[in-house]
Amino acid sequence: MTRSQADIDASSAPLIEHLIELRKRLIWCIVGFMLAFLLCFFFAKPIFNFLIVPYQVATAWAGIDPDSVELIYTAPQEFFFTQVKIAAFGGLFLAFPIIATQIYKFVAPGLYRDERGAFLPFLIATPILFLLGAALVYFFFTPMVMWFFLSMQQSGNVEGQAAIQLLPRVSEYLSLIMTLIFSFGLVFQLPVVTTLLVRVGITSADGLVAKRKYAIVLAFIAAAILTPPDPMSQIGLALPTILLYELSIITARMIEKKRAASVAEAEVRQDG
Repeated sequence: MTRSQADIDASSAPLIEHLIELRKRLIWCIVGFMLAFLLCFFFAKPIFNFLIVPYQVATAWAGIDPDSVELIYTAPQEFFFTQVKIAAFGGLFLAFPIIATQIYKFVAPGLYRDERGAFLPFLIATPILFLLGAALVYFFFTPMVMWFFLSMQQSGNVEGQAAIQLLPRVSEYLSLIMTLIFSFGLVFQLPVVTTLLVRVGITSADGLVAKRKYAIVLAFIAAAILTPPDPMSQIGLALPTILLYELSIITARMIEKKRAASVAEAEVRQDG
């Protein structure tokens, strides 16, 4: 075997090991998701009833008996596929700790000890911030949006006025609430993203401050794209986004102060 051939074989060995490790981690992720999917599909109806609670709260705000809430499906297969979507969303949520762990185990061997220590907080913060965004949607934002839509109903008691009643389809209601949950969940990742950018030196606290006006405009543009086409939904998403951007600036300043203190300490040790 020639020297060049030996070098090629030696360089390909780590690649094969990485591919084997990647395959192993992907299998764990897929198995974890499938088990979570099956579990959520078994409990799809109770989960959907749980997701209907914000709508019932909205009906109470609108002066309607919450027990009279009705949702419909207009195609024989609609509710079945709605349950499949619930299982997929729920399975992804339940399997996230497994998926995140497998990602960390795949990446960690290539990181230094201090880099691994810096990586872990982001894995913890990501689901927590997502849950905070989802909780805001569930307990406040969805009831507010549904109350707004319910306020457009017409009773038909007035002469010359037709009776117009809201009867949401199960698929459309699920699509609405899951769109809101994922939109808010993603927006609440803003501090994680900006903190990562500051850590690697791509941006800084001063840079975030300088781009604040553009961030505000982008917040409203993103809200217009991600939320239903009503002003309440768009403002409701844009305002938390702006507040999270301000939180990101504060976090960036803390990171920079900590970094400066570490550099100063290292210089003192070197001089000593």
